[in-house]
This record gives sequence, C-alpha cells and structure tokens, in this order.
Amino acid sequence: MKKNLFFVLFLVSCAAFSQTVRKYSNEFMNIGVDAAAFGMSNAVVASTSDVNSGYWNPAGLLKLEDKQFSLMHASYFANIASYDYAAFAMPLDDKSAVGLSIIRFGVDDILNTTQLIDDEGNINYDRISLFSTADYGFTFSYARKLPLDGLQYGINAKVIRRVIGKFASSWGFGLDAGIQFENKKGWQFGIMARDITTTFNAWSIDEEEFATIQGAVEGQNQELPESTEITIPKLQLGMAKKFVYDYDYTLQTELDLNVRFAETNDIFSSSSTSITPALGLEFGYIDMIFVRGGVGNFQNVQQLDGNESVGFQPNIGVGFKYKGIYVDYALTDIGDQSAALYSNVFSVKLDWSLFR
Repeated sequence: MKKNLFFVLFLVSCAAFSQTVRKYSNEFMNIGVDAAAFGMSNAVVASTSDVNSGYWNPAGLLKLEDKQFSLMHASYFANIASYDYAAFAMPLDDKSAVGLSIIRFGVDDILNTTQLIDDEGNINYDRISLFSTADYGFTFSYARKLPLDGLQYGINAKVIRRVIGKFASSWGFGLDAGIQFENKKGWQFGIMARDITTTFNAWSIDEEEFATIQGAVEGQNQELPESTEITIPKLQLGMAKKFVYDYDYTLQTELDLNVRFAETNDIFSSSSTSITPALGLEFGYIDMIFVRGGVGNFQNVQQLDGNESVGFQPNIGVGFKYKGIYVDYALTDIGDQSAALYSNVFSVKLDWSLFR
C-alpha cells in the first residue's frame, strides 16, 4: 500500500518538470552524509576535515594525512527508501588533495498498478508490474592551499543521474565551491556554495511508457512534461571552535547558517532569500569516544487549525574511534519535533594508516 502511494507521488513529480527553475531540485544531494555530521545537525562546513569533506566542504580535504574511505547507510519513509553513500579521498602533496564520492537515493520494487484494470473493466493482478526509481550523484573533488596561511579552497564537479523506471531519466552537471580559513587562535570559518552554475538536468522521457500512465491520476500527467530542470544555488556559512580540557577532553562547537535563494518555510524568509541556522556540538574523550548533539532545520510549520508554529530538528549521535577505524551512529529528529521524519544513520570510516 505504501509503495502504491509512492508510485502516485512519483507520477505527480514527473508532471512537476513543467517549471524549469524550481525551489526544490536534486534535493537528495542536500540530505547530507556521515553519521558524525548528522549527529551535529550537519553543522560542519567550517570544521570538516576528513574524506567526507568532499561533500560538506572540499577545502577540508587538505587536512587529510593519509588515504581515507567512508561508507554510510540510512533508511527513510519507514524503510521504503534507501540512502547510501561511499567516498574515497587522498592527499596529493602538502598543498593539494582529491576525492571521489557517490550517493544513491532509491525506492525499489514499486508497484505499477496503472494497468490493473483491463479494457473490459476486469481486475487482473497479472497486469501489475514492478519498477524502481533512483537518484545518483557522482562527485569529483579537488582542494588546494592558498598563499595566505590558514586559507584553502576546494571545488566539486558533479554528475547527476536520475532514473524513474522506464518512464524517464536524466543527466545533470554542476559545480560546488568551498573555502575554509583558520586563524592563529583556532577559530575556523567556512563557506560552501552549492550548484554555483545552477546545476542543469536534461530529462529524456519515453513517450510510449508515459502514455501508459497518462491520466492515471486525475488532473495529473495530462501533458508531456518539460525536459529541462535547473537547480538554484545554495550557500552554507559556518564558524567553529575546538576547546581542549586537560588534554583528554575536547569540545567541538559549530554554528552554521543555511541559505537558499528562494522563499521557503525557513524561519527567516523573504521573497528572494531564506535562512535557517544549525548548531552542533561534539564532546570527545581521549580522542576515542564521542557524543554529539545538534539542532537545526528551523521551519515555520502550518498547523491543522491554521495557526503557525516553529518546528526544529534535534539530532544526537555517538562515535567510536580505534586506530584508523571510525564507527558512528546518529538518530535524527528525536522526539519528532519537525516536519521531517526521523532516521537512523550508520557510517564507517577507514584511515589507511591502519595498514601501515
């Protein structure tokens, strides 16, 4: 039943292509990666410093001392959708580093019931078929130090592949750019600009397959959708500081501002710009055990009675590090405080120093 509902939603989304510039496009690329970052409500753009920097801010790849590999898995919508991520990064020399990553967000084995009733009005369950829909993001990252001490930059080149069964598929291309700066007092600052080229998706629609679902949802899918889609830029600004107590105890703090150049339900919103803050904390003990917490995704939520309230998303997480092995877990949206659904996120990271 849930997968039938998902099928209807995907049919509606096909029709939404008619607007080439949309507030929400390629949103699977904005979910985030790494359970450690999720535990801090994704407030890591200034402090990120490992293989996952290729996603959060490629400038952070310059803090790598050796090759690293990362894997992550999460489930959404009561385990209907799977979200997976893998990444590899390595330093080239003391002034540059590179990284590769792939993201997949997919729903598999969706029931296609549009042909359930034949031309004579009879129900024939043999006419039910299955299909899958999946979004892929492939990213190549490059980072380099600048002449000014403590300043570094990074660039992402992205290839987007989206597939909706046999009905439609698309290719997209875009660029991200990030900067990090750390002063002599240990304050860290970061800027991440996503889709700075307004990432472009070109859709190919199978007209024969489209004809089989045309009119399946009343008032939807009556006309062939447009074949192009543009993702508008987004900006993330961050400030971080790490405090050390008695050598064994650390506290990593970061405050981020997430900016969209469109009107949304973010807590600060105008006709052209929307901003929502995120705060993350990480408490560490002997650089082995980590406890994390964060709050973000502040949204104006419309209640059933017509009143508005402010929703927010609190996250928690834990991590364990032994030599070059990192294991992290995060629980997002604890207490169901926001409009988003909670999710369990697991990730593993390996540092090549483990094998030396």
